[in-house]
Amino acid sequence: MNWWKGFQAPWGKRPVNVEDRFELIREAAAGTMSRFYMARDLKLDRIVGLKLLDGEKTKKFESRFSRLNKPTEGEIASHFVHPGIVETLEYGKTTTGIAYLLMEYLDGQGMNTLIHVQDDLFDHHRQQLLTQMASALNAVHAAGYIHRDFCPRNLIVAKDRMTVKLIDFGLSLPDRPEFRRPGNRTGTPLYMSPEIVRRKATDHRVDIFSFGVSAYEMYAGALPWSASVVTGRAAMEHDKPPTPIENHCPGLDQRLVQLIHRCIAADPVNRPQSMEEVETALTQMEGKDA
Repeated sequence: MNWWKGFQAPWGKRPVNVEDRFELIREAAAGTMSRFYMARDLKLDRIVGLKLLDGEKTKKFESRFSRLNKPTEGEIASHFVHPGIVETLEYGKTTTGIAYLLMEYLDGQGMNTLIHVQDDLFDHHRQQLLTQMASALNAVHAAGYIHRDFCPRNLIVAKDRMTVKLIDFGLSLPDRPEFRRPGNRTGTPLYMSPEIVRRKATDHRVDIFSFGVSAYEMYAGALPWSASVVTGRAAMEHDKPPTPIENHCPGLDQRLVQLIHRCIAADPVNRPQSMEEVETALTQMEGKDA
């Protein structure tokens, strides 16, 4: 099944006046390249998520691909219709020239928070959440994109801890040769693959690495390598052997242990070669409490 839709460009659409159209209820999050609000859409009469991009930072990032016809974040995000990916309702420009994305509002918590507070209900549903994460990332790859910032901060878990959704396509790129060239050193350092930090050519397997680090942290409550440094230097450690996950959680299903460690292999050749392979392996494990 194709988990994406043909993109609906906003060209010709009038710029949106944020003050007229939205009641900003509260700022829900602030990222390095945007601000995110819980808002009431007075036109749609519903609670939504409103993402306003930082013009200067977005322009700086996009300038790296100025000759490559890179799709915008809105164009990429609006492709997907998948239960594990946040739904983008529309995108465009505000009357002040700021790019915006309008999306469903997710009433949940970031997975990073649940890991750090050691949420009991989250722990009980880890296996099914991990399978959902794999399905979402598989859908991104199937549509021809690399997420490039897959990490617990970009995964929102519902209040009942039964479902999870992938968010934030701000650093995403088409999975095409011209976008795989060395030099695009972007992402969250603690989840970044060695080939990114070493400025080597990259492909969708950088996401598989980040998925593996996220899965490791979900179960271990810690990262595979020392997290004393959180800058780009942290990823320099990622081509060294990780701490075995069994040191943190003895008794973990050996199939899951092996899968996670394969995902975080330093050499992309030694990782699973697709998220479809990862999703299939996790689906086969479900039913047995990992």
